[in-house]
Parts: sequence; C-alpha cells; structure tokens
Amino acid sequence: MVLMIVAGVMVLRLVGMLVLEARNRAEVRRHAGAPPPAVAAIMDDATYVKSAAYTLEKSRFTVVTEIFDTLVLLLVIFGGVLPALFAEVAFRGAAGAVWDDALFILFATMLLSIPSLPFDWWAQFHLEAKFGFNKSTPGLWVMDKIKGVILIFALGFPLLWALLSLVRWVGPLWWVWGFALLFGFQMLMMVLYPKLILPLFNKLTPLPDGELRQRLMLLAERTGFHAQTIDVIDGSKRSGHSNAYFTGFGRFRRIVLFDTLIAQLSIEELEAVLAHEIGHYRLGHIPKMLAVSAIMQFGGLAVIAWLAQNGWFNVAFGFPPGELAPTFLLFALVSGAVTFWFSPLFNFFSRKHEYEADAFARQAVVGPEPMVAALRKLAQKNLSNLTPHPSYSAFFYSHPTLVERERALGQN
Repeated sequence: MVLMIVAGVMVLRLVGMLVLEARNRAEVRRHAGAPPPAVAAIMDDATYVKSAAYTLEKSRFTVVTEIFDTLVLLLVIFGGVLPALFAEVAFRGAAGAVWDDALFILFATMLLSIPSLPFDWWAQFHLEAKFGFNKSTPGLWVMDKIKGVILIFALGFPLLWALLSLVRWVGPLWWVWGFALLFGFQMLMMVLYPKLILPLFNKLTPLPDGELRQRLMLLAERTGFHAQTIDVIDGSKRSGHSNAYFTGFGRFRRIVLFDTLIAQLSIEELEAVLAHEIGHYRLGHIPKMLAVSAIMQFGGLAVIAWLAQNGWFNVAFGFPPGELAPTFLLFALVSGAVTFWFSPLFNFFSRKHEYEADAFARQAVVGPEPMVAALRKLAQKNLSNLTPHPSYSAFFYSHPTLVERERALGQN
C-alpha cells in the first residue's frame, strides 16, 4: 500500500506537469500569429516569434526530461538500488557510527544526478546556444560539475553527520534540534555564500566609480538600504540571461548586478531595478520568506522523525526499520511530488511581493516609466513568454507576467 501511494503521487505529479506544459504550448501557439495588443506593444514581431519558438522548444525539452527523470527515480526507488547501496556503504563504520550513513545519502544523491548530465549538456550547448544565450565552454561546464560535487561533500557531509548524530545525542526530540541546526546553517550560508562559495564559480568586482555607481549608492541611501558596496558578477561567462539581487543581511549585505544587466539597461532603468530589489528588503519580504522556509523545514523534519519511528515506512522500500538515513533520503526524493501541488499558493504570495516591490520602485524613482522600460528590455533580451496559460503561470511563475506588472504599475 505504501509503495502504491508513493508511486501514485509521483506519477500524478508527472501527469500534472505534462498537462500544464501541453496547455502552455497550446496557449503560445494560439497567440503566435497575432499577439495580444498589450504584448505587441512590448515586443517587435521578430523578437516575439523568436520568444515563442524558445518557449515551445524549452517546453518540449522539459517534457522529455521530466518523463526520463521520473522513470529513473521510480526505478531507483522501487528497483532495489537504494537498499543495495545502503548495504554496501552504510555498514562500513563501527556499531553506532553515523559517518557511513551520511556518506550513503551523499553517494545516492550524486549517483542520482548522473543520468541527467546528458540533458544538462544538451540544454546548455544546444537549446540555450541555439537562441544565443550560452556563453559557457565545455571545460567550464565540466569544472562547474566537479566543483559542485566537491562542495556537496565538503558542506553536506558535516551537516548530515551532525543531523544524524542528534538522535544519539538528544533522543526522540532530535528533529527539534535538527531544525535549529539547519536554520542556523541557512543563516550562516547567507553570509558565507557570497564570500566563500560564489567566488569559486564567478568573479565579483566592485562597480567602478562613475555616474552609475554614484547614482545607485545615492538611491540605496535614499531608500534606507545602506550597502557597503555594489558588486558586478561576470554572469556573461556562462549565459546571456541577466539578473540583479542582494545577498546577506545586516552589515554583511551587498548589492550584486550581472554584467549583462549593466550592458542591457540605461542608468535610469538600473535604478528602477535596484529600487525593486531594495523594495523586497524594505517591505520585509526576506524575513517573511525565511519564516515560510523555517516552517516548512520544521514540518519536514517532524514528518521524517514520525516516519523513522514507524518501521513500516523503511521496510516497504527494503530498508531496515529504525534507520534514519534511508528515511531522510526517501523523504527528500518523494516530498517534491507532494509540495508541487502547493506551488500556486507559494507563487501567489511571491507575486504579491513582486507587485509590492514594483510599487516601491515606482515611488523611489518617481514614476513607472523606468521600471516599465527595464522590464520590457529584460523580456526582450531573455525571450520571455508573454502569453503563458493562466494555470501554467500559477504553478511555475513566481513573478507576475509582464502585462500584469505593467497594468499594476499604471501603464495599461
């Protein structure tokens, strides 16, 4: 019964994904010949045709990868692969040792990522390259994967070891202490990521002195975001896509702009984009999202603890009862099939925050024009889908569509 329920949930998610992708492709095709007036005002005909082609090709590729990934996951979970790996790895240590359990989770995670590598390669060097976005090289792609594996073991092993050891240290309430450990680690990474991890993949350089830096720093001061520096990240070494964000908190926060973003937007438009990001900070969106993340972590660990205490869960998948490491891994692999159905709820609040940040930016730069101009340029440069199906947008768009954002900003 347990296996049937888990398999049903995973297949149901796949079916939901395929239906949503089909609806979205149909909606894009429906408008391909004659875009709605609000969309026609944003993109010229040639760019619109290219954005539709990009959306359709990405959707077809997503369908293939989702089917493949689901089949691989079903095979791994129900084919006895994980129990065999657990028997091989997790009994290497002495009785009561947890380092081998931590290695089991890491090895399983790494092995599960291997079948998808050809699809990652194809996405980068065929799909993205076809539409002019890929700036990476095969050597850089390989090095990124190697660095990622090293980081998984360097950071994941001690964290997993500490989590699994809590059972022995504090007993049945290990999951409460485990939540404190995980949340503390998350807060620490917000500070350390831009300083220690991000430089392993990208180069961060201070924005040079000049009119742009002066105006952005004045904007930050004027809006109550006292940042010590504005950094430029060399996103163009991998992709033509662009972005802006800030990292850290308190005196550790910093503003980060993609070099592609600076190349694409005017100073006034960059001010509007930065004001939008500052709006998230000033309106308390970051603490709210952290609170949601904390609640989900707390609930997830509580469910893991409950499942681990009930021997039937592990036994159903071929694992010994009472072993926490398999429960951790199985929960991580299967929980996404459940949380997928809550995506519209999460995206609803995320889009609400985006509207509020847009309104903050409109007030900060005195008018909607710079923000609208920036959003239009970004939509054009990134070949954004401007006519998604409403149900697809609800499940996959954390931001409102450009037409919706312009309407809220007062342009339509």
